[in-house]
Amino acid sequence: MRDEIKRFSYLSACGFLSFPSESKNGTVSRAWRTSTANMVLLHVLYEHAAGYALFAVKEVEEIGMLLPQVEQSVLNVGKFSNVIKLSAFFPFKSAQGALENINAISEGVVHADLKLFLETNLPSGGKKKAMLGVSDAKLGAALQEELNLSIQTGGVVAEIIRGVRLHFHSLVKGLTAQATSKAQLGLGHSYSRAKVKFNVNRADNMIIQSIALLDQLDKDVNTFSMRVREWYGYHFPELIKIVSENSTYCKLAKLIGNRKELTEDMLEAIEEITMDSGTAQAILDASRSSMGMDISPIDLINIESFSSRVVSLTQYRQELQAYLRSKMDQVAPNLAALIGDVVGARLISHAGSLTNLAKYPASTVQILGAEKALFRALKTRGNTPKYGLIFHSTFIGRAAAKNKGRISRYLANKCTIASRIDCFSEVPTSVFGDKLRDQVEERLAFYETGDAPRKNLDVMKEAVAQASEVTAEIKRKLRKNEKKLKRREKRKLEALSQAEGDEEKANSDAEENGDSIKKKKKKQAADEAVLSNGVEATPSKKKKRKLEVVEAEPEPEEAETVTQVDKKKKKKKKAE
Repeated sequence: MRDEIKRFSYLSACGFLSFPSESKNGTVSRAWRTSTANMVLLHVLYEHAAGYALFAVKEVEEIGMLLPQVEQSVLNVGKFSNVIKLSAFFPFKSAQGALENINAISEGVVHADLKLFLETNLPSGGKKKAMLGVSDAKLGAALQEELNLSIQTGGVVAEIIRGVRLHFHSLVKGLTAQATSKAQLGLGHSYSRAKVKFNVNRADNMIIQSIALLDQLDKDVNTFSMRVREWYGYHFPELIKIVSENSTYCKLAKLIGNRKELTEDMLEAIEEITMDSGTAQAILDASRSSMGMDISPIDLINIESFSSRVVSLTQYRQELQAYLRSKMDQVAPNLAALIGDVVGARLISHAGSLTNLAKYPASTVQILGAEKALFRALKTRGNTPKYGLIFHSTFIGRAAAKNKGRISRYLANKCTIASRIDCFSEVPTSVFGDKLRDQVEERLAFYETGDAPRKNLDVMKEAVAQASEVTAEIKRKLRKNEKKLKRREKRKLEALSQAEGDEEKANSDAEENGDSIKKKKKKQAADEAVLSNGVEATPSKKKKRKLEVVEAEPEPEEAETVTQVDKKKKKKKKAE
């Protein structure tokens, strides 16, 4: 019976047995669905940039799927389409939706769209429970917990998903290879951009770059200083023995220049650089009896230029170290208080991030940075290293030779605690780091003198109480600053609104003045028209009244003529 099933599965997979295909309009026929509903026990979920796809695999194919012939037939889309059939497809509505779904899948979380898609399209009921094949085991565990499904990963599912990934644009109607590649490219860019943005906001990246640059600057400054020593040593060889510090030597080489021109007037400037009057006098005496060769002015110019570059690099290194100290106080204050800024930054850089360092156990932190020595010891079956990067801490240097391994193990334990507190605490404080440092000091004294240290429980209780007070104070200050900022913003808004109101008022006043001027001009124009034409075309009621009053009042010229006529009449009557 098993051999017959295998032969049947192989024939169907290779295309010798055919099944009812899709109808003309692109949908799977109802007859094929009803006939294969009882056969299909495995459904495969495929997550693509275009959307979610659910494929139905026939029951008979599960047995012979791992045969070599069937694995070769996966490469042929015609044969593979007889093995698998598209059951449902859910396209993403937008690029933002696709990004949200792919982020949820990468974190092993069941998105609401995926849950609705599976609840709608997975068959429910029947004698046998349907099985869902998923490529990611983490997502499968989340689906099993969320939807109570039987999940299968690997084996047959991996082969089916390999074929689906190869022929996806052929299995989904209306989807082309160009469209799938565009969707994958766009989603890949947006996914990577979101991850990079998330990564940029983490401040421990700045610590990693700063400590790397600090180490590089140390090497460069050392190399350049040795070059200045060799170059200027031909002219003034005695200065190398008098001044041992590189930065001081470069400053003096830049200041002195030609040793023959060195006089007592420059003694104060030399003393400012060396911070020692005896050293300055020794330099002056050595310049007078030096055995160095003479040097040309052009060579001195180049030496001074190079020395100034080295001095500027030294100053920049000091600024970078101050910047690193401030960043460590913000990101990992407890680790910095416990082991120092530089060593803590090196631990974070070697681990990759503060989160990775917090995930490491204390045994890993202890030998972090000594991986080569560890694997060499494991290979040769020798003694494993006792410490890595934490060897640069002052505690291990102060411990006796027989106690170095013990104190390094204890220090690694405290570093792990400090890194976890820094990584997962909301408000960064250095209280725990100070307490942990005191514990390491007590343990170091116990190894030397035998004085019993305090219990860890008592120290942590004190640290928790003190940290709660400090965090409350910090939160109070933050609230106070927020209130101040809100008040400032409110004042700015009020000032802006008042300024806008004044502008609107000024504009309205200007408009009113303009309207009144226009009205006056119109009145003047109307009066001029009346005087020029005699009578206005359509006078208003007020104007009519004014005109009547004007007509009723006699003009002065007419009044004079009337009086003259009356006088003449009176004279005629008297004469008669």
